[in-house]
Amino acid sequence: MSHHASSSTDYSINGNDFRVGSPAVLYSSDVDVDASFSDVGSGEENTALHSLLGRASRKKKKVPLDHGRERSMSSLGMPEQYKGDWKEIEVPPLAPEEPEGDEHGGFMSKIPCWPKKKSMTEEEKIEAHKLGQWRATSIAGNDITSSCLYVAGIATMAGGKFAPISLLIVAIVLYLFRGVYTEVGSALPMNGGSYTCLLNTTTKLIGSVAACLTMLSYTATAVVSAQSAMSYFSYGLYDGFSVYWGTIIILGIFAALNLCGLSESANVALLIFIAHIFTLTLLCATAFAYMAQDWSTLVDNWSTPPINNVVSDIYFGYCSGLLGVTGFETSANYIEEQKDGVFPKTLRNMWIAVAIFNPLLGLLSLGTVSIPQIVANSNYVLAEVGGVTGGQWLNILVSADATLVLCGSVLTSCLPQFLLYKNPLTGTEPIIIIGFFCITSSLFIIVDGAVETLAGVYAISFLSVMGLFAIGNILLKYKRDRLPRDEKVSWISVLLGLGFMIAGWIGNVIYNPDNIKYFAIYFSVTLSIVLVMFTRTRILKVVLYFLANTFLDRYIGKWIRSQVRKINKQHVVFFAKSDDLEMLNKAVLYVRENELTERMKICHVYRTEEEIPPRLVHHVEILDEMYPKLRIDLVTVHAEGFTARVVHTLAEKLHVPQNFMFISCPGENFPEKIAKYGGMRIVTH
Repeated sequence: MSHHASSSTDYSINGNDFRVGSPAVLYSSDVDVDASFSDVGSGEENTALHSLLGRASRKKKKVPLDHGRERSMSSLGMPEQYKGDWKEIEVPPLAPEEPEGDEHGGFMSKIPCWPKKKSMTEEEKIEAHKLGQWRATSIAGNDITSSCLYVAGIATMAGGKFAPISLLIVAIVLYLFRGVYTEVGSALPMNGGSYTCLLNTTTKLIGSVAACLTMLSYTATAVVSAQSAMSYFSYGLYDGFSVYWGTIIILGIFAALNLCGLSESANVALLIFIAHIFTLTLLCATAFAYMAQDWSTLVDNWSTPPINNVVSDIYFGYCSGLLGVTGFETSANYIEEQKDGVFPKTLRNMWIAVAIFNPLLGLLSLGTVSIPQIVANSNYVLAEVGGVTGGQWLNILVSADATLVLCGSVLTSCLPQFLLYKNPLTGTEPIIIIGFFCITSSLFIIVDGAVETLAGVYAISFLSVMGLFAIGNILLKYKRDRLPRDEKVSWISVLLGLGFMIAGWIGNVIYNPDNIKYFAIYFSVTLSIVLVMFTRTRILKVVLYFLANTFLDRYIGKWIRSQVRKINKQHVVFFAKSDDLEMLNKAVLYVRENELTERMKICHVYRTEEEIPPRLVHHVEILDEMYPKLRIDLVTVHAEGFTARVVHTLAEKLHVPQNFMFISCPGENFPEKIAKYGGMRIVTH
């Protein structure tokens, strides 16, 4: 079978010119033809591939002649270093599949990439489905304002009468982080929060640590929310209901609903958010009216002595009060689903909500209920306040609202690909959902339902995520300063915010040392799974070593070898703007240190051939020789420019996911926002 191209193309390597036309000509010295060609597309527009010419130092295979023709290489201008026992072979311009085996010799290919333009109607539909200000606010807002339902009691337990002051300090610290999140979100408007930020500024391993902490934070969030929901349900709606078993049941119910394909709706979240804000506002108004008639409870509470001393009470109240802003990080995890300019508004709206409600509810609790009552009923303190100030109807309303809002737990995951297996009937990920239920239930059982310990684990996880976000902002300023952003927060604000988070983290550990024990157990388990995924090829090779010369090698060894080959075959792509050898080498080093692959493509997108950097081919050839364990190919892409549509189309042609595509740090002249490139990663300065 042969294919004929309609035209020929000239290439030059180290000053030596070669012509590749129809039929394609490959100069070979015992080299496998399939090792020099790859399927990079189809159609008459594609140009034949150009080999980077024999690798004498690598494993070779004899190649049969298609037509048995031989010709003197000297007449074709072969370079001296490649002369020898050469044969000219006619081969198809494009081979159908990527080569198998141990051949690592790089190749060069030139492909057209002219994606079909989307109509304005399609673009408008995509934009119309994105979240506006209030729907986006409601999703994260339900999380952060649900914290108001238990933070007043927890802060009073730790800070006594100084709880409102502690909660006001928390609001001030959150204002600092509002700027931190805005800068990172405008520079990297991609889902993933601290994980995405650190992935684009550090290594994949450090980014995965952030992912582990985020997942642990969501795990603790689900447990604390479920336990608090059942506490309110038992107190105001169903007297005597078992909070312990109710918590496990509610976690199981939500797991079952997710398995059936029922997920959170932005419209439903907005309705719940409006009802919740209305309930909190009504409670504040009723409590203030009650307190204005009789100040004696507030006076009595304020006259009580400090738990330790003023500074200590305010500090530990602040550490516990940080639970009142959990959920602030949530908005960054769905930033791509928000319309342009909405993300900063969601942060502003959430900050206003907690800055008003948290200190105010802490003060109103002290003005209507005695401190011993607040401590005794800390799990459902706002229902107690509602019952005292408004009667049974307000007690029931607050309890119903709390049960509804606190049951809105979020499921998330950052684990291996096999966990993302989807149920074909429901389109859900059963391994994630069932695993999440098992983890949350076991955490609740291990701490025996102790809300203080649960809150401590929750706080440590959340504060770790917030601290890493601040560190990510610092690294973004230092290592990705060229990246365009709409807002820049000052260094002093970032460092102050980070300092307050570290102080809160330390305070939660000191206040209850058991917190760090349970946190360490679950964090180490989660991190171990991630580390196994990072080193799985080495682990599999160790298993193969011990299986060698045993009967099991015949049955298991073959499967393990196929898995290792499958892992190593995953291609990664680096888009090179220039032929800067130092930049290209940094990209290669990043791939070697962070990816489990033996295949890398360096792509250059150009409009005219004059734009192709003159030494790009030579430098790629140098890198291919320098790193024999990594096959490095060069792909030149003839396209309209380096646009998101071109990258998406190229990902389909090369069969490479866009999150395995890398670039150097873009500048002000970058054609589009980085988020439109589908998770493409920034790996060098």
